Amino acid sequence: MASNETAENERELANVKLYDRAGAYIPRVAAVHDLCGYGKCSLGVAIPVLSAAGCDVCPVPTGLFSSHTAFPGWYMHDTTAMLRDYLDAWRGIGVDIDAVYSGFLGAPEQVDVILNLYETYPDALRVVDPVMADHGKIYPTYTPELCDAMAHLACSADILTPNLTEAAIILGEPIGESWGGVNIDDAEAHRMVNALLERGAKHVVLKGVQRGDGVIRNFVGGRELPIVEVHNDYVDYMLHGTGDVYASCLLAAVMAGQGIADAAQFAGEFVLASMEVSAQQPDFRDRGVNFESLLGRVTKLLR
Repeated sequence: MASNETAENERELANVKLYDRAGAYIPRVAAVHDLCGYGKCSLGVAIPVLSAAGCDVCPVPTGLFSSHTAFPGWYMHDTTAMLRDYLDAWRGIGVDIDAVYSGFLGAPEQVDVILNLYETYPDALRVVDPVMADHGKIYPTYTPELCDAMAHLACSADILTPNLTEAAIILGEPIGESWGGVNIDDAEAHRMVNALLERGAKHVVLKGVQRGDGVIRNFVGGRELPIVEVHNDYVDYMLHGTGDVYASCLLAAVMAGQGIADAAQFAGEFVLASMEVSAQQPDFRDRGVNFESLLGRVTKLLR
């Protein structure tokens, strides 16, 4: 009983609110992600999920993809050259931003663009989903220079949401040769969260720890806060885009006024439900995660 009480107390301490929703005000989120034509990821996820949470989503496209990169023959258009003029035009008309939420980047120079956004909107919540690798493998468009730039950006996040492979890259550690990119014990998870906090991130959600016991674990920590585990059931198939759904749902819950531990729990449960819906669709392993029929759950966060 004492240990359960301790866990509950730690959960309450860790469950800090990072955004105060004020009445009928609709917060504005700059979503700095790629736009993927087919495959259910990036802006195709962030826009509907955050919109369902009553946010005004302002896309900043970091690249245009025909499909996600698991498909053969994908096409990418790098948008780096347009981004400064794009955002200067926002400044010219007085666009205000309450959160800057970044994900997949197309070039190292795009980190400077995001850092400029931070300077323009110093009070905006900084959310970094460092989309660059998973299961011990780096994504094919990511160069060492881009990985280094992403690691630098991660250190300035108010909320950082890496998987284990991305956390290792940020920390300059081996990316899963011994643990496959998914399986570590609690002590190692806590060590990685603390190391990321020491690098500069204010709050960390280390996601996707799998131990073959039917559970997927995420570890939530912040500066001078206890590290707590939130978890949900694990399904034994992989779908592209679940990381984007997770981070977008987490931010949606935060912008709705939930504490970060509750937001992480909600995001995990939403991803699980989305994967179960997806498994009922034809060719579901290729087409990406289907979450559309569940968006009402996000809207209920506002009640």
